[in-house]
Amino acid sequence: MRVLYPGSFDPLTNGHLDLIERGSDLFGEVVVAVLRNNEKVATFSIEKRVDQIRKSTLHVPNVEIVSFEGLTVDCAERENCSLILRGLRALSDFEYELQLAHTNRSLAINTETVFLATKAHHSFLSSSVIKEVAKFGGTIDHMVPKIVAKDLKLLFNK
Repeated sequence: MRVLYPGSFDPLTNGHLDLIERGSDLFGEVVVAVLRNNEKVATFSIEKRVDQIRKSTLHVPNVEIVSFEGLTVDCAERENCSLILRGLRALSDFEYELQLAHTNRSLAINTETVFLATKAHHSFLSSSVIKEVAKFGGTIDHMVPKIVAKDLKLLFNK
């Protein structure tokens, strides 16, 4: 069974990586779907984010990385995934994610959403917080994979 794990991953965090690894243990294949959102200015290009994920998941044999625009359910259908994997860090995530799950189900009746709670030591991580810490020279090595830490340091320490 294939599960779609969608997100902007700008940047990929250790929380994201944890969900990819755990999802790979639970499902036959994890399709990491990197969103190209033209409404937002991304820190890293779509190509760079795909590359960061690819390099960070070399140790996970059943991961595929794709990029997409538009609706998640359309990407899930294209990738032959009837499950969407989403992570939960806190109660506030649950309210938002439940709304998304219901919306996706209304658009694609055969698509289910599966939630995984993040490990407690990753529950504070968010891409925006990590970028803020990196911008001001804080230590991010425990928050992101090595390749992402390197890319953020290069970006903000020019």
